Amino acid sequence: MSFKQFNLHTQIEKGIEALGYTAPTPIQLQSMPAILQGKDVMGMAQTGTGKTAAFALPILQRLMSGPRKTLRALIVAPTRELAEQIHEAIGDLGRATKLKSVTVYGGVNKNPQIRALSQGAEIAVACPGRLLDLADQGEIDLSHVEVLVLDEADRMFDMGFLPDIRKIMKLLPTKRQTLLFSATMPDDIRKLAKDILHDPVTVRIGTGAPVSTVSHALYPVEPHLKTALLMKLIERTDTESVLVFARTKHRTTRVADQMKRAGFPVASLQGNLSQNRRQDALSGFREGKYQILVATDIAARGIDVSGISHVINYDMPDTVDAYTHRIGRTGRAAKTGDAFTFVTSQDRAFVGDIEHVLGERIERRTLTDFDYNVPAPSGSSDAGDRPRHSVGQRRPARLSGYAPVKRGGGSAQGAPRPSGRRSGTRSLEGFSAFRSSSKTR
Repeated sequence: MSFKQFNLHTQIEKGIEALGYTAPTPIQLQSMPAILQGKDVMGMAQTGTGKTAAFALPILQRLMSGPRKTLRALIVAPTRELAEQIHEAIGDLGRATKLKSVTVYGGVNKNPQIRALSQGAEIAVACPGRLLDLADQGEIDLSHVEVLVLDEADRMFDMGFLPDIRKIMKLLPTKRQTLLFSATMPDDIRKLAKDILHDPVTVRIGTGAPVSTVSHALYPVEPHLKTALLMKLIERTDTESVLVFARTKHRTTRVADQMKRAGFPVASLQGNLSQNRRQDALSGFREGKYQILVATDIAARGIDVSGISHVINYDMPDTVDAYTHRIGRTGRAAKTGDAFTFVTSQDRAFVGDIEHVLGERIERRTLTDFDYNVPAPSGSSDAGDRPRHSVGQRRPARLSGYAPVKRGGGSAQGAPRPSGRRSGTRSLEGFSAFRSSSKTR
């Protein structure tokens, strides 16, 4: 199979060849024919499967004919980072087409965005808030939009953008092609899809479980020892680029600062940073200036770095969906990766939900040369490390769209691969053993 089968414009093929793309991924292979025919599509696939090119290439093909310097395609994304990522992909794929794309999002001066729109961009990649602001001010004309893409729809729902999405729909022509892509398909997204898609072609890649190229491990630890364990783990592990997820903006900054003082090449990424500092952190991480990026979940859908070898959950995510989105940053494009998760006593119940999706018990590990006996500093307090809910009252994980990996013949399809990297660890059989043993053996 090759991209030749899609009969794309020669100028688009030049962009594909320049990027070194040879064979389409499953999501591209299954969704592009329908998109090229002008049909509505609902696509469900995990991150790192090639969804951006799956909709970007047909959009470029469509816009090669018809009027130029008119906004004809709108792509709505949940985060600035994802919007920039899509914008860059369109620029790379369409480098020979002379079609123009513009990003539209908040947190930066709106005047350059308005100027780019007025100069005749054919494609806008937008976050909902700034898009509605510019529409209210009459600075963006959506009356000629022929194609609408909602990318990472479930993430937009999680971030509370559903009302904004419905407002945007009212500003668009009724007659249009609509594409909805999502890693998971909870009930609210299914209802939205039913409301806005017309006789859609449904494409589903995989089971909804995390990709099988990722190996999983749990590291039981007391909250006050997380940062020390993180640094020791990275020192003892063969890593390339490491993405660390923390729960709060404050925690993200604090952990990165502590690691920086210890000599680690690290940056932080969280919502309180200016767009320039966020872009510097992402660019530095992508280019290798920073080996480690400590981020909140804002980065879960907006980082496209092929060399991420490890994702470390410093804090357990709230939902199984969030776990999937986080670890989707590694093991991309058939490469292998490792997902390490720090687990406190309050997280035990949630571990079962993740294991249910994976269809396999996750290995528990401890470091052989780490002192788990160090007591918490007297009078220390970190509200972010306290359980968000009373014991037994943890908010249940959303399992919409998930099914456990089915076993057959004593093995699990899509089960995590054995890790090929040495991390100086040994297995720990269960959390009870961890609690009863105050030091490594």
